[in-house]
Amino acid sequence: MVALTVEEVRERLAALRNQIVAAGGSPETVGIVAVTKTFPAAVAAIALEAGLVDLGENYSQELASKAIDVAALLANQPGIALPRWHFIGGLQRNKVKRIAHLVSLWQTVDRLELVTEIANRSPGAAVLIQVNTTAEPQKSGATAASVPGLVESARRLGLDVRGLMTIGPADGSDPRPSFSDLRKLADRLDLIECSMGMSGDVTEAVSEGSTMVRVGTALFGHRPPRGAG
Repeated sequence: MVALTVEEVRERLAALRNQIVAAGGSPETVGIVAVTKTFPAAVAAIALEAGLVDLGENYSQELASKAIDVAALLANQPGIALPRWHFIGGLQRNKVKRIAHLVSLWQTVDRLELVTEIANRSPGAAVLIQVNTTAEPQKSGATAASVPGLVESARRLGLDVRGLMTIGPADGSDPRPSFSDLRKLADRLDLIECSMGMSGDVTEAVSEGSTMVRVGTALFGHRPPRGAG
């Protein structure tokens, strides 16, 4: 059973937008990707009814099944559009085919083999290049030095490179230097989008030039473990 209500999500969304404004952004310049990973399809449907449009998922199998369930839940609600799905998790090349028809924006493209596979399975797809700005070995993401080459390769293969994405430091240290580095790199490459900032570091990300934040807990509360429900 889902205890969350549409009104609760609307109130939390309003608070998030206020936080973005306080950090120097605006609803027009900073998009919100509602991270629905591990939440049931009913929560995704509630998010859409609350006014969110962009939903983020981390796992290909979960996205494939949830997309079907969300469409079924919305079948009798013609006033609510289907979501724009963002893939925001670590991506294996062999998983691309399964979700290529669903993904509006691939946010975690970090190597040439993924560029090639996405171009083959979803010609012209919109992508972000994920950058490991903290140099943490456990993290996915291209090195800053390799990003220009990846951008060039992706464009040559017909992909729509919208910008860059990063994740703040895992140890809880100040994320602003890594966010600043991403914004500077995007500017050098004439890229507009910078997807950076999650529930715990939205303020820092927006203050450093984020154009897209990925937020789940602040909107939906405690995240259930994967496979629950």
